[in-house]
This record gives sequence, structure tokens and C-alpha cells, in this order.
Amino acid sequence: MSAPGAMQTMVCNYLAERRRLGFELKSSGRTLMSFARYVDTLEHGGPLTVEIMTQWARQDKWQRGDPATWARRLKLLRPFTRYLRQFEPRTEVPDESIFGPTQERLTPHIYCEQEIVDLLAAAHALRPSGGLRPATYETLFGIIATAGLRVSEAVHLSEADVDIKLGLLTVRKTKFAKSRQLPLHPSAVGALRRYRNQRRHHVAVTAEMPFFVSNKGKGLCLRQVARVFAALRQQLGWVSRGGHDQPRIQDLSYPNLNKIQTFITNT
Repeated sequence: MSAPGAMQTMVCNYLAERRRLGFELKSSGRTLMSFARYVDTLEHGGPLTVEIMTQWARQDKWQRGDPATWARRLKLLRPFTRYLRQFEPRTEVPDESIFGPTQERLTPHIYCEQEIVDLLAAAHALRPSGGLRPATYETLFGIIATAGLRVSEAVHLSEADVDIKLGLLTVRKTKFAKSRQLPLHPSAVGALRRYRNQRRHHVAVTAEMPFFVSNKGKGLCLRQVARVFAALRQQLGWVSRGGHDQPRIQDLSYPNLNKIQTFITNT
């Protein structure tokens, strides 16, 4: 492993093997490549040591000087170092307690039914009045809450993925590259049908196009959706009941004891 580029080659092989199993590893893959470049620059000979890993972990690009950040960076190396042990048994695996515990996943904001009613009403009132934009966001937010979709899953639905007759959504190649079908409540089917009918008056429809589109007939981007949601959240004056500073759009998909079973609409 002492030759320049050797650790980068090992990381590439590791990522390729994991991705064949369905893991995307976009962010963690970039972090691992950063680690590999650091090790190759050292031209280290012999097995990988915890000392090298902790030195790299402290050098996060933001220079926060935060042990919790170092702990998260070090935690990303643990699966990779276990992989390396099959080639170099003396490879050390970092202990999770070196920098203290990593921050646990924060509690989401669990929406009550009235909050979702208010959100859809606010989306319905978006401008231009009578245009496609209000209907797009009202239906998008409603189907995320009703069907428990991730935001990216809802945004990436195509026209062909929405089967109104059978009342099914086909969600393709999402987490771990898996696809699934979701049965819908009749009220959700009705809301999707109304949106589809309204959309025909604004844009030309093809089987390949995204189901949720802008006024120009183009698919939505995640940043665009996040901006609209943030503006509505501020307008509604919500206070977070979870661990984050503000209620998040992705929290809409979390189930709760009062989970909405029907699609609430203001049309």
C-alpha cells in the first residue's frame, strides 16, 4: 500500500463492491476518497493505523475543531477498514469512543393533521392564482404526507409511474436501488386524477414526462421544492417539536399515531 495512489485504488474497489450491492455512497464515497488521497500523500508503508486515521479526521475542511465532527468522519472509516483487513490483517479499526460519541439522528417534527391542512391550503393559495403551480405543490405535499414518500421519490415520479385506474404508485430505484409499489387511498387517487386533469390544460403530456411539473411543463428540482416549502413554513409560523431548528419537508413522510389516511384537499 506504499505506492502513490494505492489507497485510492483500494477505496475505488471498495466503493465499486458496495455499489454493486445497491449502496449509492455518494457523500461517504467522496469522504473516503479524501481520506485515500491523504494517505497516499503520506506515502505510508505498512498497515493502516488509527493514528493516521485520527490525524485525517481532525483535518475537516471547515476546521471546526469539533470532536463530534471528527467522530463522524472516523465512523465512516470503520466499514472500509474492516474491508481492508482481508488484504492486510494488521489494519487497525478505529474505536467509536476515540473522539466521544457521534451525534444521534435528531427527532423529526411529527406533523398534526391541522398543520398539514394548513400547509395544503397555503400551497393552494400560491400564485399565479388559477395556474398550475398552486395545484402542483398542493398535490405534491399532500401525496408525500399521505403515501409516506421521500421528497425525492415524489419529485421523480413519472407520468407512467402513476396508475390512476389501479390506484398504485410505482417508486423506482430509490434507496438501495430498489423499486416498490404503493397502494393509494381513494381520496389520494382522486387528488392525483384532479391534478392530472388540470395539468392537461397547461402542458402537453407524454408518458415519459415527470408527473409533477412547473408552469413550463418541466420537472421540479429538489432545491425549488425546498424553497417553496420554506416560504410556506415561514408564512405559517410553525415551531419545531423535533430536534431540528425548523420543521422539515422530509418530516411529512414520518408516520405517527394520528397518521393521515386520506388526502386533504382544498380544491
